[in-house]
Amino acid sequence: MGTAASSGFTTETLRSVIEGNSAANLLSLYADDAEIRVVDRNSQPSHPTVLHGRDEISAMLDDVYSRDMTHKLEQCVMDGDRVAFSESCRYSDGVRVLSESMLTLRDGKIVEQTMIQAWDE
Repeated sequence: MGTAASSGFTTETLRSVIEGNSAANLLSLYADDAEIRVVDRNSQPSHPTVLHGRDEISAMLDDVYSRDMTHKLEQCVMDGDRVAFSESCRYSDGVRVLSESMLTLRDGKIVEQTMIQAWDE
């Protein structure tokens, strides 16, 4: 496996697509066979939501990016083909969401993501 930096996957690329408010641009970072596991109030660790492949991931991203909210990459750490990052989001009514993600890359594309998220209630 190549490293994230040598494959073109960088913190600035991730920041650009997350903060750019385009589901399609963010989806372009995922491999065809990618998988996302989501843990939150509704999908707890013993039964996470699991999305398989770009079609399922696309549906989730389309939903998220259709909302009236901003997205900000707060921190990002890269080590070879592993990436960890914090993302904060804010709805127009002030409700905040915070997520932490761990990624595994293959050939510069995301193949695995575990995301833990919490939001104001």
